[in-house]
Amino acid sequence: MSAILVIGSSNTDMVVKTERFPQAGETILGGEFFMFPGGKGANQAVAAARLGGEVTFVCKVGSDIFGQQAIEGFNQENIDTRYSFVSEGTASGVALITVNGAGENEIVVASGANNELMPKDIDEAQAGFDQADMVLIQLETPIPTVEYAIQKGFEMGKKVILNPAPAQTISAATYPRLYLITPNETEAELLTGIKVTDEESADKAAAALLKLGVQNVILTLGAKGAFFKNSTTKTMIAAQKVEAVDTTAAGDVFNGALTVALAEGKDWPAAIDFASKAAAISVTRMGAQASAPLRDEL
Repeated sequence: MSAILVIGSSNTDMVVKTERFPQAGETILGGEFFMFPGGKGANQAVAAARLGGEVTFVCKVGSDIFGQQAIEGFNQENIDTRYSFVSEGTASGVALITVNGAGENEIVVASGANNELMPKDIDEAQAGFDQADMVLIQLETPIPTVEYAIQKGFEMGKKVILNPAPAQTISAATYPRLYLITPNETEAELLTGIKVTDEESADKAAAALLKLGVQNVILTLGAKGAFFKNSTTKTMIAAQKVEAVDTTAAGDVFNGALTVALAEGKDWPAAIDFASKAAAISVTRMGAQASAPLRDEL
């Protein structure tokens, strides 16, 4: 088992399937409606737990039925919820997701209790840091809290992985504290100013992130695969060929799986391939956490 501390968001995803996305001001009739547990942090925690990681999850949910259901779900996945805090009188996070006929999605998030996750909550999770081999963080909770957690993990000698999603800027001081950063094309462009369209531009964006102080970079490029670069190596790992039904949590499953593989000591190509297979399975299913595969499926 690999000890992993995940710090991040927990949402309830409300999903509508429709043939196409509406234009501005347009109302269209959709198809099926689904409600799933989601949130980038929770998705990554569940993905890692299902693939064999020993996961502790730091988050904050509201004092409502969504929050109760979220924590019950984490417990069922054998995730340590000692630091899954409840914010009294606050609504849990909710994401409104539209999925079109091609499996692409548009998402609007009402953060709710996720906005209440504070540095003091990170300090309360000290035992989780002590036990962890890897720390996995995203950007759906307040940036000061994210940066505080990264600093804490770095100072404790932990390997800190940042999935910089949704796309937001972070302080220059944060980059040198990262063992790995895993942006997609949009996030890489926001962080570096370089538009990523192919392997050559991915190489340039990765080089820019390394120059900022990050030790390792993986750019996730959807169906094109994933590009890895550090100070000595660069490589492109092809994606698996599948027919996408819902891409909502593909990046989250990739990051959860990748963290498990690295914590188990896999080398970079093997870890990225492991994560790519997990993400490929996830896009063939509806839902976020519901789409995360089990170890034997890989």
